[in-house]
Amino acid sequence: MGCWRGPSTILACLLLLHPLPSPACPIACRCSSGDVDCREHALCEVPQSLATNTSTLWLGYNFITVLGPRSFPALPALLLLSLPHNRLQLIHSQALVGLGALQELDLSDNHLTTLTPETFLPLTSLAKLNLGSNRLGELEPGVLRALPQLRVLLLQDNPWVCSCGILPLWRWLSHNREKVQEKSLLLCRAPEQLNKYPIMAFGNESFRQCQETSLSAQHYITFFIIGPFSFMASIFFCTFMGSITVVYHNLRREPRFWRRPHICRGC
Repeated sequence: MGCWRGPSTILACLLLLHPLPSPACPIACRCSSGDVDCREHALCEVPQSLATNTSTLWLGYNFITVLGPRSFPALPALLLLSLPHNRLQLIHSQALVGLGALQELDLSDNHLTTLTPETFLPLTSLAKLNLGSNRLGELEPGVLRALPQLRVLLLQDNPWVCSCGILPLWRWLSHNREKVQEKSLLLCRAPEQLNKYPIMAFGNESFRQCQETSLSAQHYITFFIIGPFSFMASIFFCTFMGSITVVYHNLRREPRFWRRPHICRGC
């Protein structure tokens, strides 16, 4: 008995002979078993047509300068995200939402100058973070505390400003030396007298002059408003008291022209 070739059978054979491109793989990328390679395709943003089973995403050597809110579709299986050499300048605090399973993030060789703690809050599983070769001068206190599972951190080749602002980073590094790779490459860029000085070589006494508490904006506003008035009032008071002193001394030195009347006895 022959096999009946109905419309569905014919369609299945045609698909096997000429498979349609998968809608879950972006045109500019190559996809294979959860691995999505979008490197060197002059992309200006993250592709959105990504399969939910994507486990590795390679986006290096493109032109992505900003990661806005929810830059990625929901990728619950993504373990590795690579974004080096993208001229990346800004990462929104909600840019990485939906990447809770991510274990490795490469942001090296970009133009990042600042990072906020909120940026990494969704990455509860992140174990390796590469921030090398950016333009970071310091890190806010909560940036690294937002990564409880972090095991490997790369920070080399950043223009670190070794002033009181680097104290939070130095404290974290001091307590997590085993997590920091390339320790010898963590060098100060500023101030000039500390250029190329190793951050890990600082001790507690180096930050003795740094105050733990900072002034609030209200304090600064008060100083700016009251300060000039206080200065002018002090000048006026000093001028007034000086004038009184000068007048007093002049009065004491003035010659006495008044004399008692002389009575002539022979008149």
